[in-house]
Parts: sequence; structure tokens; C-alpha cells
Amino acid sequence: MECSDARCPVHGGQKYRGMQLEGLVVSDKAKKTVIVEVNYNRYVYKYERSLRKRSRIPAHNPECISAKQDDLVKIAETRRLSKTKSFVVTGIIKGRIE
Repeated sequence: MECSDARCPVHGGQKYRGMQLEGLVVSDKAKKTVIVEVNYNRYVYKYERSLRKRSRIPAHNPECISAKQDDLVKIAETRRLSKTKSFVVTGIIKGRIE
């Protein structure tokens, strides 16, 4: 399916560089935007323990990919697209985790 979105990394001219992350889509309510939750571990030297953390990253969701809530997706860093968006969805790894 060809899309007419200029910000699509597959069919449009949007280039991506920098971080490439995997995460779970927790919200797809906004138009052409998804909120992706990325879980990671951070080591705290003072207590010699690992700390589980999470980030909620807004990402552009092209029409041809159209990720939905509960999809496991791959996102990549790109130039600033809006006030909050600096990532774009590049693909769906697994759809609808139950």
C-alpha cells in the first residue's frame, strides 16, 4: 500500500538517524501519533542495584504502517517533527500482544 505521507520513512522522504528503540504502543488516540512505552534498566552505583524505568515517547505513525494500541513497534529518532515528536514508527514487530 503506497501512502502519500511525506513523513513516512518507507514511502516518503523522512530520514532517520540516532536511536532506534522497540516499545509497546499504549495510546493511538491522536491523529497520526502514537505513544510508545519503552522499558529499560538503569544501574544505581550507590545501592549496587538495577532500577527498572520507562519512557513514554510520542512518535509519528504513518498511514501505511498505522500501528494500533498493544502493538510492539520499532521506532527511530528523526528530526523534530513537532513540539513533542522526534521519533517515527518504522515497523510493527508483533501485533496486539494479549
